[in-house]
Amino acid sequence: MQGTEPAPEELLKIAVEVAREAAGIAYRMRAEGVSAVATKSTVTDVVTAADRAVERQAVAALRAARPTDAVLGEEYGDADGPGPGGGSGVRWILDPIDGTVNYLYGLPHYAVSLAAEVDGEVVAGVVRNAATGDEWTAVRGGGAYRAGRRLGGSVETDLGQALVATGFGYDPARRAHQAGVLHQLLPHVRDIRRFGVASIDLCLAAEGMVDGYYEKGLNLWDHAAGGLVAAEAGLRVGGLNGAGPGPELVIAAPPALFGPLHDHLARLDAAGGP
Repeated sequence: MQGTEPAPEELLKIAVEVAREAAGIAYRMRAEGVSAVATKSTVTDVVTAADRAVERQAVAALRAARPTDAVLGEEYGDADGPGPGGGSGVRWILDPIDGTVNYLYGLPHYAVSLAAEVDGEVVAGVVRNAATGDEWTAVRGGGAYRAGRRLGGSVETDLGQALVATGFGYDPARRAHQAGVLHQLLPHVRDIRRFGVASIDLCLAAEGMVDGYYEKGLNLWDHAAGGLVAAEAGLRVGGLNGAGPGPELVIAAPPALFGPLHDHLARLDAAGGP
C-alpha cells in the first residue's frame, strides 16, 4: 500500500513475520555460540555478531516488504532510506536483540522488538522472546494480545502490594544513582524484579505478571513496541510530570498505581543523575 496510509493491522502482520524470522536467527546463532563480542558505551555494554546479523536480516526483510519506509535500528541507526518518515510516512523501530547480556550468558530472556510508526505515532508493535517463543502484539486502538488472549494488566491498586520491574544503565555513575532510588523505593512496594529486557518488562506489565515498571535511560527502540503493548493493555505509559516516555524515564502501570509510583519516583529524582 505504497502512497497511502497503511492500516495498523497490515503493519503488524509484516512486523510479526519479520520478528519471528529474526528471532529464529538469534536463537540459532545463540545455539551455535556467541561470537564477535564487542562493547559500546561502556565495557559492560556489549554487542554481538548476532545483534548485527539479526538487524541486517530484519532491515532487508522490511525493505523487501515496504521499500520506501524508513528504518531505525539499534546497531546501525537510520538505515539508508528516504528520510525519518520514509517516502510513505512509515518508520520501523527495531531492537534486534533486546537483552544482549542475557543472550551472552544464555539466560532465556532476550527479545526481538519491532514497532511501526506512522507520522510519528507508534501504531503497531511486536515483542518476541527469541529464547521461549513468547510473543506479545498490539495495534493502536485494537488492544494488546499474547497467544490470542487479550491483555488487561494488573488489578492491584495498592502500591505497597505492587511487584515492580526495573532496569539499570551501563554507566557506573548512573547505576549508583539508580541504586539510591531503588533503595528508597523498596519500602513502598511489595518487591522489585530485574529481568534485563525493557521490552519484555513492559509486556509482563501488560499481562499483569508484574504490577508496574520504570526505568531511566531507555532509547526509542527499547520501549516503542513494548510501550504500545502496555498502553493497549490499559496501562498508563509516560514520563515524569506529564512528559511522554523517553530517555529521562519510562513508567508503565495501571492508572491506580501510576500516580503513586510516579510521585515516589519524582520525589527520589529518578530521572536525575548521570
